[in-house]
Amino acid sequence: MKAQEQTYLSRALALAEEALEAGDEPFGSVLVSAEGEILAEDRNRIASVDATQHPEFTLARWAAQHMTPEARASATVYTTGEHCPMCAAAHGWAGLGRIVYISSSEQLERWMADMGVAPLPVKALPIGQIVPALEVEGPIAGLDEKVHALHQRRHTG
Repeated sequence: MKAQEQTYLSRALALAEEALEAGDEPFGSVLVSAEGEILAEDRNRIASVDATQHPEFTLARWAAQHMTPEARASATVYTTGEHCPMCAAAHGWAGLGRIVYISSSEQLERWMADMGVAPLPVKALPIGQIVPALEVEGPIAGLDEKVHALHQRRHTG
């Protein structure tokens, strides 16, 4: 991983913290061009009672509306958690490139179970099962514990 990528992952973590402070699930994502420019970013907004307001879905929609197919294919999404099936599909349909995630869906499921949180209503699947040809990197050792700590704050106070 390049040093600059740590900056994008740090920003995703800051967005996850912002989501947590707003009373939401702690997830954040950043869309970065091939040239290294942050194009868009978002945090989880499911506290609005719309469970589809995931940042990865928002970024896929933004990219489809504002980027050329070539620019989308060469962009990277940096995110605190591995895309859920809905977000992975949106990413694939938008034709976005690489995903770098800090913590995996498998880790999240394990953390939630350890905290006694009810299972998610949708089965978590690895991104590669939804978008098989996509380049994916994660989880990121060390940073994943920061995401774990955010989820612990959310669910155990």
